[in-house]
Amino acid sequence: MSEQRPGDAYPLPTARGDLPIVDSHLYDDLLPPEAAYELTAGLRRHLEPFVGVTEDGTPRPGLYRLDGSGTSPRSAVTAARAYLDGLAPYQRVVGALPMDAPEWRLWTNAVPTWHPKGMRLDRLGDRDRERALAVVAASLSPSGYASVRAAMALNQNLGELIDDYRDTLTEFAYWFTVFGTPSADTPWGWQLMGHHVDLHCVFVGGQTVLAPVFLGAEPTTGSGRYEGVHALRDETEVALRFRRALDPGRADEFLMGPSLRAADLPPELAGPWNGRHLAGAGADNLVLPPEGVVAASLSADERDGLLELVRVYLDRLPAPQAERALALFREHLGETRFAWRGGHDDVCAFYYRIHSPVLLVEYDNHPGVFLANPEPARYHVHTIVRAPNGNDYGRDLLAQHYRRHHAGPAPVGP
Repeated sequence: MSEQRPGDAYPLPTARGDLPIVDSHLYDDLLPPEAAYELTAGLRRHLEPFVGVTEDGTPRPGLYRLDGSGTSPRSAVTAARAYLDGLAPYQRVVGALPMDAPEWRLWTNAVPTWHPKGMRLDRLGDRDRERALAVVAASLSPSGYASVRAAMALNQNLGELIDDYRDTLTEFAYWFTVFGTPSADTPWGWQLMGHHVDLHCVFVGGQTVLAPVFLGAEPTTGSGRYEGVHALRDETEVALRFRRALDPGRADEFLMGPSLRAADLPPELAGPWNGRHLAGAGADNLVLPPEGVVAASLSADERDGLLELVRVYLDRLPAPQAERALALFREHLGETRFAWRGGHDDVCAFYYRIHSPVLLVEYDNHPGVFLANPEPARYHVHTIVRAPNGNDYGRDLLAQHYRRHHAGPAPVGP
């Protein structure tokens, strides 16, 4: 099948599924061993001592600064309290966990192979579900929230498109968990987890950490009653604009390979589940040496293009928090790398990575999982955002907070 330009009206390669998924549970014992191993990474590794994504196994200290100034999350606190107050006692026991609960790090962008804690949105009544989503909306920017809701809607669009997995590929097959006690003064946060949507939002004083974040879609453009719904368009189009503006004479510095076709890739990068991604579920302690062109060595116009692309991801946060994160990113341009794999015409699939000491972004086009395309295509996108050197789940800022406000060190997680 020829690849298509995103947004075009075209028939997608649909197929009935054969994955052992029932009611949003993936039975890993019924999968081939390699697939089972990859898809259970989050479950297998979430209790390992946390280090964070690093270049050499040792997190760099002093990169993140605890600052109590800024926008206090009052609207998120109010929304979270209203949500929790509306839950029945038995729901609250599993829907609100301690701040140091190991479930922070237990997530998957696929379908869980365990029974998650947290409240599944499609099991809540309409009012309770609206209250849960209000917490997410109050924590993100309007565009960030719209991106999340588009990915959730397209999950149901996928189920309708293939006419299968109707108990799994739905708009609300997602688990929502509140961690800690919602407060403007003490740390707390939340997790939203499910197929193609995994967000971890932590509030520490006036600061918000949104990492790790996984957002994806298959397909990225809705059809039928979801016509007009789009996901990850800027993550694709702004990246292409930046890539096309790069000096072709420096391709040997940023180009990791010209193709994403399986025959053109090393076997470890050609799998159908993770593809080129390295920093997904279960990769909290990833050791990743930087690759690609150094951002500070780019021309002024090229640096502006990179910053425009970074803003696509950071602008999922409310404006004050996004500006703070962008300023921190700019401080490290001399150590930031950009790498690309694949082409950059109007149809071909591609992967890119932005790797800074304080931000890691991965974008990848994938082959079909529920659709039938055997090669990566633009209409299946996965993106990952992490806070390297120990600040995923806000862990670095949390440690600073506890040292500052408690007589002794307090636990911040497993």
